[in-house]
Amino acid sequence: MTMEGSGTIRSRIRNLLRSPSIKLRRRSGTARHKEDLSGKVTLEKVLGITAPGNRALACDPQTGLLAYPAGCIVVLLNPRKNKQHHIFNSSRKAITTLAFSPDGRYVVTGESGHMPAVRVWDVSEHVQVSELQEHKYGVACVAFSPNGKYIVSVGYQHDMMVNVWNWKKNVVVAANKVSSKVTAVSFSDDSSYFVTAGNRHVKFWYLDHAKTSKVNATVPLLGRSGLLGELRNNFFTDVACGRGRQAASTFCITSSGLLCEFNNRRLLDKWVELRTSQATCLSVSDELIYCGCSDGTVRAFSPINLHFICTLPRPHSLGADIASMVHAR
Repeated sequence: MTMEGSGTIRSRIRNLLRSPSIKLRRRSGTARHKEDLSGKVTLEKVLGITAPGNRALACDPQTGLLAYPAGCIVVLLNPRKNKQHHIFNSSRKAITTLAFSPDGRYVVTGESGHMPAVRVWDVSEHVQVSELQEHKYGVACVAFSPNGKYIVSVGYQHDMMVNVWNWKKNVVVAANKVSSKVTAVSFSDDSSYFVTAGNRHVKFWYLDHAKTSKVNATVPLLGRSGLLGELRNNFFTDVACGRGRQAASTFCITSSGLLCEFNNRRLLDKWVELRTSQATCLSVSDELIYCGCSDGTVRAFSPINLHFICTLPRPHSLGADIASMVHAR
């Protein structure tokens, strides 16, 4: 075969492959293959967790269901049955924080990346029901108000925004700037205010329900700094508003290992040492304060006077047969 003949054959094959009919067949074949795979491939279990801090692990107090992020997926774990369900973030952005609604029907998530969204998901249907895009760089923490009406979202330090969102009407009702690095947020029992905590930062934000009921207007959010006194240079890693008889108090922990109480005048007037190298998380009930510390240590205190009650036993090591342990050591 001559060089001219082979060149002509090559050009004919090249032109044939470029024809629209061949491209259409290729695309339809690829799409059909994807459809076939989508009907066969399902996510059964996620191994691992990508929680950047304590604001990315939540528990529904109604059912005991756990929620945590794994990349752009929210894992819903039933610990009693050891069974997972999954919510897929369609934006493919990594989830940085999440929280359950008071009734456990919804979970709110924040994400990282350019123009991140705050999204609300139906827990049983695993579908998105609402979305808000008012942050620019990332969402550090989110929380539902106890009455279920509002969601507060705090952006990364460079984002500098705290928003209060009437999520059912998809509107921001109050907002303000925050210059500090914030790592935690907690609503008061009556939903009248919330508290943010972070690096040298504890701030009380008050909601004016008469103004926030105006759907078409975003009002400035009123903030007042906590009076930190000699502890002003600490990093406050978590915050929880009091419950029940201690509803007027606010509790914080510092990374250096202090449990602190603010009174109803925002004054830090009590604190105790946790006797640990680091404290990371906090949970408050009517009767107890639980402090999560380094090395898996959990200490319990009284919310009335901050008296130490006990240190919880650590979980058994992996692979330990609990049924065979009949004698206490």
